[in-house]
Amino acid sequence: MTSTTLFYIIIAIIVINFIVDKILDALNAKHFNDALPEDLQDVYDETEYKKSQNYKTTKYKFGIITSTFSIVLTLGFLLLDGFEFVDNIARTYSENPIIVALIFFGIIMIGSDILTTPFSYYSTFVVEEQFGFNKTTLKTFMLDKIKGWLMMAIVGGGILALIIWFYQSTGEQFWLYAWGLVTVFTVFMNMFYSKLIVPLFNKQTPLEAGDLRDKISAYANTVGFKLDKIFVIDGSKRSTKANAYFSGFGSEKRVTLYDTLINDLDDEEIVAVLAHEVGHYKKKHIIFNLVSSVLLTGVMLYVLSIFISNPLLSNALGVNIPSFHIGLIAFGMLYSPISEITGLIMNVFSRKFEYQADDYAKTTYKGEPLITSLKKLSKNSLSNLTPHPAYVFMHYSHPTLLQRIQNLKK
Repeated sequence: MTSTTLFYIIIAIIVINFIVDKILDALNAKHFNDALPEDLQDVYDETEYKKSQNYKTTKYKFGIITSTFSIVLTLGFLLLDGFEFVDNIARTYSENPIIVALIFFGIIMIGSDILTTPFSYYSTFVVEEQFGFNKTTLKTFMLDKIKGWLMMAIVGGGILALIIWFYQSTGEQFWLYAWGLVTVFTVFMNMFYSKLIVPLFNKQTPLEAGDLRDKISAYANTVGFKLDKIFVIDGSKRSTKANAYFSGFGSEKRVTLYDTLINDLDDEEIVAVLAHEVGHYKKKHIIFNLVSSVLLTGVMLYVLSIFISNPLLSNALGVNIPSFHIGLIAFGMLYSPISEITGLIMNVFSRKFEYQADDYAKTTYKGEPLITSLKKLSKNSLSNLTPHPAYVFMHYSHPTLLQRIQNLKK
């Protein structure tokens, strides 16, 4: 195979992926105005449903613009040898492969982020604002950007530097050391993300003593679930949309409730949502996802180790000096169809796990408050209640609201 053939394969992957995505988006959009099924007719009144339809249509049209800009930018960068241009800039600062790679990715990441920031700004301050979701200030928006860049530089740069160092030191065996590094990092982040990273962006406070905390504790005791750490996060700082999540293991396990969730739901509904999250823990879904992520990363790194030394990868992107970082970019593009397939498989498991967590909540607590909480959360986020089945299969990590309600009513 020649580098030219590989180049055209990369172009084909990008274009085909874009076309498939746009077809799925269009199919989904055709269902925006469908009549609501009987089980969902109490979610929206007529005015709210029209608002929901307008929101979906606005997001769909804006999505076409952003994704078209993204593919034009990517194809233009490939066709005009943009990677070689950036690589040459990076090489003027150092001959050390690690320094060159860090400068290269720094330019690519920050350049890409700057180019897409206007779209992000418009999405937040025009689209989300128009439909009453946005609570972000310009100051918070900019601070989030800067903090994100610093996190990427420190954490992403540190991991990349170590992986390249492993490659230089051990050759084809580097993937084992890289896999070990990524595994340790993944487990560490699962344990301490809420304690170390979240406070950089949000304020977390322990749930104050009162009826809600007593009800949560009482439920946790009935299922033998030790839960001392219940936190409230100031999600309303950025959006009116609500959420709750579970994180950590052992003594570090904690539940985080968005303040918007506490405002939107009554106590019984919050406990039902929490029972669903406990279900994920009890059914070992968190362990499954962690182990699957580590195994898939290992497979990807092993395949990378087979191809990374081949100069064809760098040459395919128009770069004559083969390097780990250029090879990594080319490999990422070529590996994306496999990532799509593994992503689909993980989504199938994820949807199955959501049913299991719902069943656990229904069995150990009650089904009805979980149904009403799901309806409220869908209403408050103007969710699409009639998505196309193909779109659900390709993109949804959760079953649709209708599917979850029908399952809970069994």
